[in-house]
Amino acid sequence: MKIASFCCLLALSIGSTSQAAMKITEWAYAAGTGEYVELTNVGLSPIDMTGFVYDDDSRFSTVVAGGFSLSGFGTVAPGESVVFTENVSVGDFRLYWSLDPSVKVIGSVVNNLGRNDEINLYDNTGVLVDRLTFGDQNIAGSIRTQNISGNPASLAIVGANNVGQWVASTSGDAFGSYDSLLGDVGNPGIFTLYQAVPEPTAAVLVLVGLAACATRARG
Repeated sequence: MKIASFCCLLALSIGSTSQAAMKITEWAYAAGTGEYVELTNVGLSPIDMTGFVYDDDSRFSTVVAGGFSLSGFGTVAPGESVVFTENVSVGDFRLYWSLDPSVKVIGSVVNNLGRNDEINLYDNTGVLVDRLTFGDQNIAGSIRTQNISGNPASLAIVGANNVGQWVASTSGDAFGSYDSLLGDVGNPGIFTLYQAVPEPTAAVLVLVGLAACATRARG
């Protein structure tokens, strides 16, 4: 019984570490095509987004309280980017950005962003996975993402909640940005900085856990 309990706790710990790899990688708080936020799985393992929730600075970590469900994304592969938008028509959003059909998009988000706001991502247990606080009116160095999107300047600051290290999209930049049919500039569904970075914490947990399970089994 003790071995089984230990292994269950190990599995939960590994799952939590994997889910933490889902990060905010682009955002536009206002756009003719509809405001949007891009999330990318920057880890090595697939992430099941069932139960994940988004909210702005109200910080609702559950759908019941007022957060927006991201369960519709299903399982997100390593390196895959997904997008949620206020646009009520996912079809129109895809059309405006000429998105490949493989890019997962969720529309009709009602937790709308303002010029000075916050993006909060919670996992299926209500734990904060990532947060980006922005506002060009009250945060030094913050860009204004009106009709252009913001991108992290490097992979190192993804998940750091340091908006001063984000840069505005320009058509043809290193992020793969381009003009939408309505004139907005961004790169939804594309994250060029992704690298298959190992998750050492998960690896250590696996090795330690398996060793412990084997030892206890022999005892």
